[in-house]
Amino acid sequence: MEWRTRHSGPGDGDSCVEIANSPTHIAIRDSKTPARAILTFPTGAFSTFLDALKSAHSTVTDFARFRG
Repeated sequence: MEWRTRHSGPGDGDSCVEIANSPTHIAIRDSKTPARAILTFPTGAFSTFLDALKSAHSTVTDFARFRG
């Protein structure tokens, strides 16, 4: 998987996540601790996850382009 870094919060830009696509899944991990847990979603379920984040945190805007 090829990981891409995306800023996930306001401020000085040190709150980042990394996102990777595969044909069937989308994975997310913390860029500061990439060896720790990875969230993996079937491509269709990722949209539901994003919608939940957007309603809880209005700063989440850049992930939509990673939808499969």
